[in-house]
Amino acid sequence: MGKAASIFLCLAVAALITLGLVMLASASAKWDSDTDQYSYLVRQARWLVVGVVLMTLMALMDYRVLQKLTWPLFIGACIALLLCYVPGIGDNAKGENRWIILPVIGRVQPSEPAKLIVMVVLASWFAKHQAETKSFWKGFVVPSFILGVPLLLIFFEMDMGTAAGLGAAGLIVFFVSGTRMRYLGTSVVVTLVLAYQMVRTNPNRWERIIAFMDLESYKEGRGWQQWLATQAFGNGGTSGMGLGNGVVKQMNLPEHHTDFIFPIIGEELGVFVTMGVVLCFVVIFLIGLGISMQASDRFGGVLGIGITSALIIPAMMNLGVTTASLPNTGLPLPFVSYGGSSLIFSFAMIGVLLSILRRSNVGDVTEMPALKQKVLEVRL
Repeated sequence: MGKAASIFLCLAVAALITLGLVMLASASAKWDSDTDQYSYLVRQARWLVVGVVLMTLMALMDYRVLQKLTWPLFIGACIALLLCYVPGIGDNAKGENRWIILPVIGRVQPSEPAKLIVMVVLASWFAKHQAETKSFWKGFVVPSFILGVPLLLIFFEMDMGTAAGLGAAGLIVFFVSGTRMRYLGTSVVVTLVLAYQMVRTNPNRWERIIAFMDLESYKEGRGWQQWLATQAFGNGGTSGMGLGNGVVKQMNLPEHHTDFIFPIIGEELGVFVTMGVVLCFVVIFLIGLGISMQASDRFGGVLGIGITSALIIPAMMNLGVTTASLPNTGLPLPFVSYGGSSLIFSFAMIGVLLSILRRSNVGDVTEMPALKQKVLEVRL
């Protein structure tokens, strides 16, 4: 860890961003050559500037400032999520209440900053009550409330993919913080049962599950996106068809510039580039984990693990969906897919990781315990 870690982390993010911009130009270009041909690319470039500025500010700021703002941030995140349900402010699209419309700023998805804020609040709680993480009340009930309130608000927006990703990241934070396994196991079982009931009674979501089980039979219906995605990967093969030469994006592949941009990469650039994308996320995961283990305090260690999980789990879910390995959930690929909220707050999370790294003990070799010891410290 140290300077090399920050370099590799930034290089992995830069590679994803560069590929995203290139593929966004290819995936979103219209064939009628009107003035809006590259409108998505221009907007993404603007959000990129905002994201880089925010990442820089977060990296320069002492991450421990976030610990002092824990509850104001939490309340603000919950209010923003509630606004999704308010007529005139919330923007309902395709039966989902994921967005709000703000003056000047425009369309925002509050669940994106909520992911970072929930990790901050959980890390702050477990750092403050580290001696009581085995207790039922302070080690499980209160943290479950912290995670559960925004999770339910996101879930009932019908953004089940984001809710699942945030829930999984929160579960990892519980585990590394030392919450008893019997509490976690029971909560997972109850959550899965309730989630099944919710999906089973929602025709739209249930049809996606049925289609996922047999894409060939449902390729003209609910399985259309994932079936076309598999065709794109097949068309691309090893070397790809060439940048801009993909045909699946012309076949009305929904969300080919957002949630399903990965198959366009596979079709046009081939399997080696798609494996490069996976490698970049592996690098982010490993460096994020290393930063967490070298953090100078418990808050930074738990926060680093939470942020890393909140970045990597949605990425793996997107890759799983677009390769037809998971049911369709509607999640963007961080740093690659089109979308301002996702891009900006993904950069913010990288900035917090860099802040933790800058203030860690890596500069003093005598303060660098063995990896096993650091894992034990996180579990305590």
